[in-house]
Amino acid sequence: MSRRWNARRALAAASLAALAGCTMMPHYVRPQAPVPASLGADANTAQATPVLMPDWPQVFLDPKLRQVIDLALDNNRDLRVAMLDIDKARAQFRIQRAALLPSVDASASLDRERVARQDVNAGQSPVDTDHNLQVGLSSWELDLFGRLRSLKKEALENWLSTAETQRSVRLSLVGEVAADWLAVAADQQLLELARQTAASREQTLERIARRHDQGLASGLDLAQAQGDVEAARVDAARYATQLAQARDALQLVAGAPVSDALMPDAGAMEQGVVLAPLPARLDSSVLLQRPDVLSAEHALMAANADIGAARAAFFPTLALTASTGRSSDALSSLFAAGSRTWSFVPSITLPIFHAGALKASLDVSKISKDIAVAQYEKAIQAAFAETADALAERDHLGEQMAAQQARVDAAQRTYTLADARYRAGTDDFLQVLDAQRSLYSARQDLISLRLEDAGNRVTLYKVLGGGADAQADE
Repeated sequence: MSRRWNARRALAAASLAALAGCTMMPHYVRPQAPVPASLGADANTAQATPVLMPDWPQVFLDPKLRQVIDLALDNNRDLRVAMLDIDKARAQFRIQRAALLPSVDASASLDRERVARQDVNAGQSPVDTDHNLQVGLSSWELDLFGRLRSLKKEALENWLSTAETQRSVRLSLVGEVAADWLAVAADQQLLELARQTAASREQTLERIARRHDQGLASGLDLAQAQGDVEAARVDAARYATQLAQARDALQLVAGAPVSDALMPDAGAMEQGVVLAPLPARLDSSVLLQRPDVLSAEHALMAANADIGAARAAFFPTLALTASTGRSSDALSSLFAAGSRTWSFVPSITLPIFHAGALKASLDVSKISKDIAVAQYEKAIQAAFAETADALAERDHLGEQMAAQQARVDAAQRTYTLADARYRAGTDDFLQVLDAQRSLYSARQDLISLRLEDAGNRVTLYKVLGGGADAQADE
C-alpha cells in the first residue's frame, strides 16, 4: 500500500514540475521583412554583401568633434531621460520576477480588549491581553500554467525594448551633434567667403571710382560696383546671423556650452567624417540590427508573451498561505511551551463566469500583437527607405563634387579673363560683374555641396545602425 502511495506522490510531484515549466505563450517567429533582400543601385545584378558599421570614434575623426560628442553624451537631457527609462523598466522587471517567489513576512501584534463585567468571572481582570508573533507566506501563487512567467517575459522584453530605444536615442544624438557641428563649419566658410568677396568688391569699387574720376568709367559702372559691394555685405550679415543660430543649435543638442576652441577648423567638412567604401549591394538584413528595429521587435515579443498570460487566466489559480508563530495572553509566556501556533491555508480559484472579460482580455492581447507586428514591419520599411535614399544620394555625390569644383575653376578663369579685358578696354564692366557673381555663386554652391557630402556620411552612419555605445577613448 505504501509503494502505491509513494508512486502517486511521485506522479503528482512530476506533474506539478511539468506544469511549473510550461507557459501558454505562442511560439515566437520573426515576421518576414517586407522589403527587398538587398540595398543599392546594383541590387538585381550583384550578390548582397553584409556590412558592419564601426563605432562612432572610428567614423568621426576630428578631435574637436569627438570632444563635442562626448560633451553631448554626458549632458544631453533626452539621453538622460532614455537612461532613466531603462532603470525604470529594469525595476519593473525585478518586481514581476519577484512574483514568482514566495513573500515571507513577519508580524507582531498586541491586542487589548475590555469586556463587560457581567461576562467576567470573579477575580479576573475585565481587560483581555493577547500577544502574537507570526512569520509566514502571504498568498503565494503557484505558477502552474505560466501566467507569472509570461508576465515576467513581457517585462523582460519591455526592458530590452527600452534599452534599444536608449541606443537609438544615443545613435541619433551622435549623428545630430555631428550634423550641427558640420553646419557650423559650413556657415563659417560661407561667412568667410562673403567677407572675402565684400573686400574684393570694395577693391574693385575703389578702382572703378578712380577710373570714373579720370573719365575712363561711366557712372553706371560705379553704381553697379557699389551695388555688388552692398550685396556682399548683406550676405556677410546674413551668414553671421546664420552662424550664431547654428552655434546655438549645437549647444542645445550638446546640453552644455561649447567653447570656441571646439568649433570646426578649415577643412573640417572634408576630413572630420569618414566612412569605409560601401559595397554596391548591401544585404537588407543589416537593417534588422538597427536599434529602432530591435526595439520594435522586443515590443513584439512582449506582446507575444502577454498572450500567454491572457491564456493562463482561463485556468485555475492555486495559492498558498502559511504561517507559524507564538501567541500568549502575557508577554512573559510568549515563548513558553504550548504557545506555538501555525496555519496552512491552500486556496484554489477556478474562473467560471466573468461576463466575457477573460475572452475580451485575450482578444486585446492578440490584437496588440497584430499591432506590434505592423509596427515592426513599418520600422523595417522606414529603415529601408532611409538607407536606400542615403545610398542613392551617395552614388552621385562624387560626380557632383567633381563637376562643381570644375565649375568653380571655370568661373575663376572667366572672371580673370573678363577683368583683364575690361582693364584693356576691350569689354565693358558688365562682363566683369557677371563673371564675379558667377564665381561667388559657384563657391557658395561648392560649400553647400561639401556640407551635403559630409552630412550624407553622417546619415549613412545613422541609417546603417552604426555603433553608438563606444566612448572616444575606447
